[in-house]
Amino acid sequence: MSQAAQTKDLSDKILAEVSKVIVGKTQELKLVIACLFAGGHVLLEGVPGVAKTSMAKALAGALGLQFDRIQFTPDLLPSDIIGTYVFDQKVSDFRIRKGPVFGNIVLADEINRASPKTQSALLEAMQERQVTIEGTTLPLPSPFIVLATQNPIEFEGTYPLPEAQIDRFLMRVEIGYPSRDETILMLKNLRTIMETKVRQVADPEALRAMIPSAIWGVNVDDSIRGYIADIVAGTRSNPAVKLGGSPRAATSLQVGAAGMASVEGRGYVVPDDVKRVAPYVLAHRIALRQEAILDGVTQATIVNQVLQSTKVP
Repeated sequence: MSQAAQTKDLSDKILAEVSKVIVGKTQELKLVIACLFAGGHVLLEGVPGVAKTSMAKALAGALGLQFDRIQFTPDLLPSDIIGTYVFDQKVSDFRIRKGPVFGNIVLADEINRASPKTQSALLEAMQERQVTIEGTTLPLPSPFIVLATQNPIEFEGTYPLPEAQIDRFLMRVEIGYPSRDETILMLKNLRTIMETKVRQVADPEALRAMIPSAIWGVNVDDSIRGYIADIVAGTRSNPAVKLGGSPRAATSLQVGAAGMASVEGRGYVVPDDVKRVAPYVLAHRIALRQEAILDGVTQATIVNQVLQSTKVP
């Protein structure tokens, strides 16, 4: 079986298993799986009760990976996330007690409720796949993905994520309300959904071996790279934009598109892959001018304008 066929087969198994407990979120799940293949992190936005946490737990169960949840609160400390030294009376010395960030799938629940100091504790982990505890640097397990959640409409008692923090997320995915038909299906199968235990469908060791080739084994033509460069440049030249896509935005767009190609079982990226992930990769990296915000312009609007005006190879 080819590499593309293997990633497609794994993606289909994960989607089928997670869909037993999560109704109607196929597109969102594919984006999260693409981020997993790409080695990126995801910011899940949505009001309470739309299955953000359930999605993360179900994904970890299907993959057979260690799942750790961090409930972000205003009194949470950096040491509560990364760990600290504790005195071990058995050996009369200090030893490191690792924090929950050492899981494979880390759910940072309501990340914007913690102080900026605590939020910044994730920066090194998300970017460099390591943490430093009082001068000692420790590698994080592989694979490692942070799924952070936040409520986009609640501002009291929250701290907006700084640009440096939000730029570490490969994608920002909005989890919206289900449709009427999806709600009816959920209610009809409510008992089954609540009693179903997600079955492991992936071998963690095989997954670790597969992930690098799921991205770097995907062919990206120079014309696609030019298309990506033009899109990112388009976000910078828009008069409504104060801060456009950075070089990290360009690299994120390429690996995100490659991840989506792997999810779909292709060993090469097509323009539609770039178009499909661009709104999720670029929107949260764009800062708008105040006058544009007052005029009702949104980050999503800018990305759509750029995609429509950029020539497709």
